[in-house]
Amino acid sequence: VQLQASGGGMVQAGGSLRLSCAASGRTFDTYNVGWFRRAPGKEREFVAQITWSGSYTYYADSVKGRFTASRDNAASTVYLQMNSLKPEDTAVYYCAAKRAVGVVSALASYDYWGRGTQVTVSS
Repeated sequence: VQLQASGGGMVQAGGSLRLSCAASGRTFDTYNVGWFRRAPGKEREFVAQITWSGSYTYYADSVKGRFTASRDNAASTVYLQMNSLKPEDTAVYYCAAKRAVGVVSALASYDYWGRGTQVTVSS
């Protein structure tokens, strides 16, 4: 599975962006997809995950209620709708995929990673 994140950009605080994670591979609909981010000077951290069917989503406390993960398996794409953005959301955002269940926030459990997309939120 190859992944490519896109949709990043610059936005003012309170604004919105929608990230996309496009995947190649016929078995994409069997993968759980996570979103992670790395802010300047910080380690990569978990943001959200959506299960292979789209039935379940999980979020970091810092984004709960503001970010929404969704997917369109027919289009092999996962989305991250980000609303009410804050300057502290500034980071490079990555999508990643795995088949295994378990701890959704564990970076090492993901098998495939895409290149990131930069999100910058100004105050």
